[in-house]
Amino acid sequence: MTQPTSTAPITPSFITVDGLTKRFGTTLALDGVDLRLAKGETLAIIGPSAAGKSVLMKCLVGIYGPDSGTIILDGDEVSKPNADKRPEWASKIGMLFQQNALFDSLTVWENICFRQIELGTMNRSQAKAHAIDLLGHVGLAEESATLSPSDLSGGMQKRVGIARAISSDPAVLLLDNPTAGLDPVLSNHIELMITKIAEQRGTTVISITNDMQIARHRYQNLMMMHNGKVYWSGPTSTIDDAHNDHLTQMLKGSSHGPITMRAGKRDDGVYA
Repeated sequence: MTQPTSTAPITPSFITVDGLTKRFGTTLALDGVDLRLAKGETLAIIGPSAAGKSVLMKCLVGIYGPDSGTIILDGDEVSKPNADKRPEWASKIGMLFQQNALFDSLTVWENICFRQIELGTMNRSQAKAHAIDLLGHVGLAEESATLSPSDLSGGMQKRVGIARAISSDPAVLLLDNPTAGLDPVLSNHIELMITKIAEQRGTTVISITNDMQIARHRYQNLMMMHNGKVYWSGPTSTIDDAHNDHLTQMLKGSSHGPITMRAGKRDDGVYA
């Protein structure tokens, strides 16, 4: 995330974002965002509503195209509208949306392997077996495979969403508030599971979170956003030495400071 101060070799960036901007009408949702992340590293993004966190995530996955700036994934620029590598990279990115985005008309296993079934890379028998295997990785019983998502608790739905996100063994895992709406104990279980998955698979993880303790103790790096800009980024191990008014306000959870809290418009993602 930050430039090293020692003479140790510089780890090459797996994800590089330079000067990213995105505007919706008169609203500048992203204002010159930069990001560096090595392969297998984990990053937590924090910030108030309307900071631009979800917009950045959707630019990374290709839902939004940036107005300017570049996104380079493993050496390939994917930010151009007609980038040759974009379809290839889209298949290597797994994403968990805040509302899970599960289809109640499908069973749990069909949700998990929806992409494989639609693309024809697996037949239904193979897809079901793969989904059941993934359910074990996220701590759900095989019996849940044939249920509807509407039959599951919020925490179980999160686990199904994560299973779907990792179903293609992605190089990058993007998580939009994976513990939103969950109690502290279950939130900790989910974050532990994400950490274990990342370590076992060597996955690069970027996660939006509102929990500073989770951000500090479960992720290697932290990025703090406000009004579409990055106000602080660096290893979580250096947070206590940071002298940054924006970060200090977020750490304290205070309404007093340079950050003006305002409601985000999460339905369209523009201000999130």
